[in-house]
Amino acid sequence: VWHRYLRTLYLGLQSRWQAEHRRRHFYWRMMFESADISMLRLLEAFLKSAPQLVLQLSIMVQQNSIEPLQGLSASASLVSLAWMIASYQKVLRDSREDKMPMSYKGAVVQILWHLFTIAARAIAFALFASVFQLYFGIFIVTHWCIMTFWIIQGETDFCMSKWEEIIYNMVVGIIYIFCWFNVKEGRSRYRMCIYYIITLSENAALTILWFLYYDRKTTSDFNALILVCVVSSSFALGIFFMFIYYCLLHPNGPIFSHRSVGCIFRQEPLPVPGSPVEAVTSPPRSLPRTTGGERDGAPGDRDSCVPVFQVRPCAPPAPAARAPRTEGPVIRIDLPRKKYPAWDAHFIDRRLRKTILALEYASPTTPRLQYRTPGAPQEVLEYETTV
Repeated sequence: VWHRYLRTLYLGLQSRWQAEHRRRHFYWRMMFESADISMLRLLEAFLKSAPQLVLQLSIMVQQNSIEPLQGLSASASLVSLAWMIASYQKVLRDSREDKMPMSYKGAVVQILWHLFTIAARAIAFALFASVFQLYFGIFIVTHWCIMTFWIIQGETDFCMSKWEEIIYNMVVGIIYIFCWFNVKEGRSRYRMCIYYIITLSENAALTILWFLYYDRKTTSDFNALILVCVVSSSFALGIFFMFIYYCLLHPNGPIFSHRSVGCIFRQEPLPVPGSPVEAVTSPPRSLPRTTGGERDGAPGDRDSCVPVFQVRPCAPPAPAARAPRTEGPVIRIDLPRKKYPAWDAHFIDRRLRKTILALEYASPTTPRLQYRTPGAPQEVLEYETTV
C-alpha cells in the first residue's frame, strides 16, 4: 500500500509538471491508482478493524465496563469502516467518466449512514456473542456463505478469471456481514432493500435472544434496555441518513425530482439502419469531465438510460442517428467484446494497455477499439474505457 501511495504521489506531481498534452494522461493514471488504493484499504479495514470492533464490544459487554483506551480503539475502528466505504465510493466516481462526481456533503452523509448501520450491526453481534459464542460463529459463517452465494449469483465482472472472481466475491461477502456494498452495475435499490430487510431481521433476532438470556448478575435490566434501544435507534438513524443521501445528495439527482434520470448501467443504443458502425456514447476516461450543461444535452448519457430510482415509468427517447466517428487511431480486434476466454482476455488487455498508452503519447486523440459484433455483419466502434 505504501508503494502505491508513493506511486500516486509521483503521478500527481507528473500531472503538474508535464506539458499540457501529457498532464491528463498522468492525471487519470493517478486517479486509477487512487481508486485501487481505496479498494485495498476498504478490504483491509473490513478484514481487520471489523472483527476487532466486534471483539472489543463483546469484551465490554461481558465486563459491563468500558476502559478509556477500549472505547477510543472501538470508536476509531467504527469510524474507519464508515470512512473507507464513503471514501471508496467518492474516489471511484471521481475516477470514472461515466459517473457523476459525489459532493463532499454527500460523502459526509454517507459516512453517517454507514456509521450508524455498522454500529447497530456490531453491537448486536457483540451482545449475541457475549452469551452464545459457538452459535455466533455458526451464524457468521452461515451469513457469509449466503451473502457470497448471492454475490456470485449476481455475476459480477471485476476480475479476469473465474476463480479470481470467486475469491473476490468471497472477500466481499465479509463486507456484507457488516454493511451494504454495491458490487454490480445496474439498479441496486431492490437488492439494497432485500439486504437491509435481512439485516434488520437478524439484528432484531440477535438482540432479542441476548435480552432473554443475558446474565442478570453483571448487567442490570435498565442497562440491558438501554443497549436494546441503542441498537434499534442506531439502525433507524442509519436508514434515515441513507434516505437523506438518496433523496437530496445523490450525484444523479434526488429520487423525487423530475430530472432524476441518472443511471449506473448504460444500455447500448440500438443500431441505426444503414449505418455500418455506431459509437458508444460514454466518453473515454482520459478526456476531461463534461459539464452539467453538456450532460443534459448529450443523448444517451442521462436521458436514454434506466433511472436508478424512478417514481413513475417513463419511456426512453428514441435514439438519434449518429454519424460514425473515424478520426483518430482505431485498434481493430477480430473478437466479440468480453466473449473470449478469461486468460486470452487478460493477455489481450495487457497488450492493449501498452498499445493504447503508446498511441496516447504519439497522438492527441484517444484511441478507440473496434470489436466484431457476433451475429451481425457490421462492427461495433466504441471508446476504450478500461485502460
